Amino acid sequence: MTNQVERKMQKVRIWDIVIMAVITIALLICLLPFMHIISISLSSKQAIISNAVTIFPRGWDFNAYEIVFQDARMLKSMGLTIGLTLAYTIISMIMSICAAYPLTKEGLKGRSFFMLLIVFTMFFSGGLIPDYLLVKELGLLDNLLALIVPGMISAFNLIILRTFFMSIPSSLEESAYLDGSSHINTLIRIVLPLSLPVLATLSLFYAVSRWNGYMDALFYITNPELYPIQLKLYQIVMNSMVTDLTAQEGAMQTNVVPEGLKAASIMFATTPILIVYPWLQRYFVSGIMIGAVKG
Repeated sequence: MTNQVERKMQKVRIWDIVIMAVITIALLICLLPFMHIISISLSSKQAIISNAVTIFPRGWDFNAYEIVFQDARMLKSMGLTIGLTLAYTIISMIMSICAAYPLTKEGLKGRSFFMLLIVFTMFFSGGLIPDYLLVKELGLLDNLLALIVPGMISAFNLIILRTFFMSIPSSLEESAYLDGSSHINTLIRIVLPLSLPVLATLSLFYAVSRWNGYMDALFYITNPELYPIQLKLYQIVMNSMVTDLTAQEGAMQTNVVPEGLKAASIMFATTPILIVYPWLQRYFVSGIMIGAVKG
């Protein structure tokens, strides 16, 4: 009996080691490229040209960040993206709540049909060309609404939110109805306060998707004054040159090479969402797990 227990303990330890090794490898795969970008953005011109930069900066140099923060168009693009992300997140959450809550009611006629349509959109879509033609016919080209309206509701997030609402004891809502509360009043005063974990989680999902999105802006926005930060960053990285920041001559005078400037631009565009993430991370497990499994 003792030998069997010891064997089981050894198997458990072996699996713990394997799991820790896999997690460590995954962590390094995610972390090392990020550290490399940070190091390049903080390294000197000579170190970057000689490929001497790995995961630690060589010859500390902040000129690339000075150029980024001195560029008015880059700062304007950042401010526009922050406002766009806030507006998109608020509108998307309102629309998701308004769609998910009625779908929890058994008395809603056609509830199964509506859910079928919602799930259908997760697997099938019209494609890029129909989407572009629709946005064009709506007159939303070169309009920030083109970055909000088409992706206003995520079917995946909607299903998670609906499942979470269904996990709330129906007795609470029934008590509110007996006291004369309306559906809207019950939603605002009872359901939403109990749903803070999933609301915070889905808000972050919407915010991150909008912050990182550039494909829709690439297709729908041609006015440089309306470029979100990710589209500017995309141009800088793809062109492999100093774009919308300074002339090539100016970069040479300040001892900044394009690689260093690109790395600084990436950090400039990534840092804001990295600052927000830790504040909402604690809601992730409870929000997703409760929203994924009906209790």
